[in-house]
Formats: sequence, structure tokens, C-alpha cells
Amino acid sequence: MTVCLLLLSVLALTAAVPVPRALTRAAWPEREPVVALWVWQCLVATVLLCCLTALTLGAAAVFQTVRDRVFAPAPPAVTAAYDLSAAPPWATALTLLLACGAAWTTAMLARELAEARRRRGQARAHLRERAPDLPAGLPAGRGPLLVLEDEYPDAWWLPGHPAQLVVTTGALHRLTDHQLDAVLTHERGHARARHDWLLHLSTALATGFPRVPLFAHFCDQTHRLVELAADDTASRRCGHLTTALALIELNQHRGVLSCSSSHRLLGERVDRLLEPPPRLGRRHRALTTTVAALVPLLPLLITFAPGLTALS
Repeated sequence: MTVCLLLLSVLALTAAVPVPRALTRAAWPEREPVVALWVWQCLVATVLLCCLTALTLGAAAVFQTVRDRVFAPAPPAVTAAYDLSAAPPWATALTLLLACGAAWTTAMLARELAEARRRRGQARAHLRERAPDLPAGLPAGRGPLLVLEDEYPDAWWLPGHPAQLVVTTGALHRLTDHQLDAVLTHERGHARARHDWLLHLSTALATGFPRVPLFAHFCDQTHRLVELAADDTASRRCGHLTTALALIELNQHRGVLSCSSSHRLLGERVDRLLEPPPRLGRRHRALTTTVAALVPLLPLLITFAPGLTALS
């Protein structure tokens, strides 16, 4: 059991500190934002699984009641292989620390979801007060769409069931039909990929554990990569140039091409659309996703290795 806890700790620390720092320096995530999002999710799943399995083993070693419940269906040889009776003194402290971390993580996720639901309810109530009827002549077939009377050009999506696309009359007047189609396709890309769940998860983890490099980078990169992924969705349908022009027209008044840190991502997105980076080949993309999917299995293999050895 001691070996399992040490291996799980080493794996969790490796996935939480050096790997995310190396990933943020890599250039390929900009070319393949969807694959990069998958890799980040696999890294987070690996750390969470390491903590969960270590908590289970530690609790089974410290508490007899937990041990009886966890190993009730297992043969005696499997229980003996874990050697839970010889738990080191630090196992109790590690178990309590992991239990506190699990409770804190659950609280952060619950708070983030509750806050998101509250904000979404307030936004929908505010939109119902401001939204006029759909103006005549607006092309049909764009899905659920809400139009606001506002000279300020803007467009966004409101998560929910169903997701609501919102566009102002200022955007309708400023954008051409093709540019408007690109903007709405971008927002539908967010809705179809359920990017809101990724944003909530990354925000909750970064808020709860701000000093953990993995969670801090996961939050920053998620907010960046979801925009790049939605840009790719729009550019595949409407073209890179049309999507870039739509982004410029929609954000020109905000200083889209300025060097301000708050607007830097907009400038990077425009540059990326005007000069699309070379994409990974299918084989490299498939290999990357496959390897990333196998990484979260390592904590399970480490945890079940003694039991599998005893059964064989």
C-alpha cells in the first residue's frame, strides 16, 4: 500500500507541476485547440483520479469500517496483497489532507455552479425585458436567436436548455450577412461543444487551488482555447477572412488590434485567422488524443496492481 501511495503522489505531482508548464510553452495547441483542450482535461482527470484513489486506499488503511466495505467482495489474497494493516504513520495525515481537499473541491464546484445558475437566471430575466420581436427580414434558420435593441455591436451565447444566441441591432447594422453568419456560427460552436461546463470546472479548480500550477494554467488555457476552437468552427463554414473581418468589425470599438493585455487575445485571434498556422496531420492528432486518453488510466493501474497480482 505504501508503494501505491508513493507512486500516486509522484504521478499527481508530475501531472500538476512540470507537465502543464511545458504544455503552455508548446506551439501546437494554437494549431489544434480542440486536441489541446482534450489533453488538459486528461491531465486534470489524472490528478483528480490520483487523489481519489489515494484517498480510498488511505481511508481503507486507517479506518477498519472503510476497509471492510471497500474490500468486502475481494478474496482474502487481494486484501493481504495491499498490506493495509501495516499503514505508515503519515497515511493518516495524507488521508485527512485528501479528504479536506475533496470536500473543498466539491464545495468550489457547487458554488461555481450555483453562481452560474444565478447569473444565468438574472441574464435571462434582463434579456426578456429588453428583447423586442425578431425584426422582419432577418434570415431564418439560425436557431434560437434573441435580438436586442442596442447601438452597441455585440453578440454572445447564453448557456442553458436550450442555449440562447443573443445579437444586438448594432451588430446587425455593422456586419454583412456572411460576417453575421460567421459570428453566429462561432457562438453556436460554443453551445454545441458545451464550453460552459469546461469554463465552470476550470474556474472552480483555479479558485479553490490557486497555487496549483495545473489548475491555474487549465483555467487560463481553457478560456483561450475555447475561443480558438470556436473560431475554427466559424472559419471552416464561412472562411478565415470572413471570420477575421467579422471579429474586427464586432470588436473595433474595443481596440481589437491594441496591445492592451485585456484585448491581446482578440489581436492574436485575428492574426491567427489571417495567417492560419499549419495543422497537425491526422495520425499525429489521433496519436496525441490516444496517448492523452491513456494517461488517466495510470492511477487506476497503480491502484489495482496489487490486487491483479494477487489474483494471478
